[in-house]
Amino acid sequence: MYFVELSTNAQEFLEKLDNDTKKRIEKRLKNLEDNPVPKDSKFITRESDEMIFRYRIGKFRVLYKVKEVRKIVLITKIDKRERIYN
Repeated sequence: MYFVELSTNAQEFLEKLDNDTKKRIEKRLKNLEDNPVPKDSKFITRESDEMIFRYRIGKFRVLYKVKEVRKIVLITKIDKRERIYN
């Protein structure tokens, strides 16, 4: 079992969304507690010994790191597809 943690930027982005969208994203993020690398996630790159993944939720994308030692899924960024990598 992993713990899902949101960065300040990810939390602020979620707060700006309407309630339905926010709940849908939070529900999908909660799934990462049981399976931090689901089959619909994609490995993006490695940054200082941490693997960074992309998770697609409708028109939104989530970038996150899996910290194996501490059993944490750190959500670093949530944004629309066209802006996620900027």
